[in-house]
Amino acid sequence: MAREIIILRRLGDHPNVIKLEGVVTTKMSFSLYLVFDYMEYDLEAIQEQEGVKFSEPEIKCYMNQLLKGLDHCHSRGILHRDVKTSNLLVDKDGILKIADFGLSTFFDPEQSIPLTSRIVTLFYRPPELLLGSNYYGVGVDLWGVGCVLGELFTGKPIMPSRTEVEQLHKVFKLCGSPSDDFWLQSKLPNAKILKPIEPYRRILHTTFHDLPAAAVGLMDTLLSIKAEYRGTAALALQSEFFTTEPFACDPSSSPQCPPPPPQQRD
Repeated sequence: MAREIIILRRLGDHPNVIKLEGVVTTKMSFSLYLVFDYMEYDLEAIQEQEGVKFSEPEIKCYMNQLLKGLDHCHSRGILHRDVKTSNLLVDKDGILKIADFGLSTFFDPEQSIPLTSRIVTLFYRPPELLLGSNYYGVGVDLWGVGCVLGELFTGKPIMPSRTEVEQLHKVFKLCGSPSDDFWLQSKLPNAKILKPIEPYRRILHTTFHDLPAAAVGLMDTLLSIKAEYRGTAALALQSEFFTTEPFACDPSSSPQCPPPPPQQRD
């Protein structure tokens, strides 16, 4: 929690990052509470509502805000390390804020400091972490963004699984497996035991052929097997997906959840 507080303080006040308003302690229970902006919904909850299907302008609105928030985090030397729809909060005005920095950490752009690979919720975990890499950068967050983009269009996680082995093969089946040279030269801890018996070819474009071409193009970049090909949040914001019609809608016109039912007292 101490690291999370330090990270949130460094992030300061950005429209698309949850703001730490204060820290409250109690004398009796010796508990510590973090106080944040009040946010009514999260993207997962909105999407799970019956009859809700995001339009392309709505998806562009949310993705634009997500990437701006991530760009702010990365520019401050911070990796979120758990980008997923349930960690993307939305208020009644349609403003999206990245939340839950419990797995976040400071990172070195030169990747000279080893980091744990046991982070990121399984459905959104990139291949380098599944293979046990301890040296990584902004690519781990951008992979999560690619998964979120696909999920907003399809209405469900695009690579759900139950185990790390199953997740890695889901990744390879959709995004293709690395070349033989990669496996021969790789020093990643899990590379030898998790190498697929037969190579997979990349089928991302054919799988999502009914999605807008510009959206699939951005997913194709964000879900690159090699992390360095995913680019940056700032580059993603310049993609054709955001610069072509239909353009992003105003946040205030985004769909919302009905308010939760009032709690009954015994």
